[in-house]
Amino acid sequence: MAGQREAQKRRTRRLLIESGLRAFQGRGYAAATIDEIASGAGTTRTTFYLHFSSKTELMQAVLVGLDKLVAKHDKVDLTGVVASGERHLIRGWLESRIDQWPTVMPRLTAAFQAAAVEPVIDRDLETWFELAITRIRDGLDAAGRFAPESRHGRGVLAFGQLEALSRRWARRGWESTVERDVALEVLTDSWCALLAD
Repeated sequence: MAGQREAQKRRTRRLLIESGLRAFQGRGYAAATIDEIASGAGTTRTTFYLHFSSKTELMQAVLVGLDKLVAKHDKVDLTGVVASGERHLIRGWLESRIDQWPTVMPRLTAAFQAAAVEPVIDRDLETWFELAITRIRDGLDAAGRFAPESRHGRGVLAFGQLEALSRRWARRGWESTVERDVALEVLTDSWCALLAD
């Protein structure tokens, strides 16, 4: 019986997260209401508050899910890719990220909206991005490439390019941004210049 209750709690929590994500995508984070999220999950405001103390906490759960989703598809460690300095490995890592965009961008777009009004979400996103930048720097450290004081900045610039392209893609798609393969080649060129030369 206790096992069934726990399974039902997990199911309800998952449904609330999914409903929240739909509401954030449909109306935007700021406009989405807790009543709307609860209703979309087939439950009530009271049940929402049994699982989350606020819309912000629900968004944090979306970010945890996003992190798990990205980690599940990580076939190659970014630190090792950067340390190798090999173009085909850098291109492969970038391509794997681009291939994830259809799945991760709805969650990330909602998080960007939330970050504009929720300082804790802004901090969580910055921590998440800084982790990737640190992995880039660690790869440069391991390879001994470039002046140590420039390695973090190189990571910021490289990851910033990927982030900017992903945001533009989320708003416009490939055709009105740039062709996917062209973008991948140019981004690879840029990453190699920043991290491998």
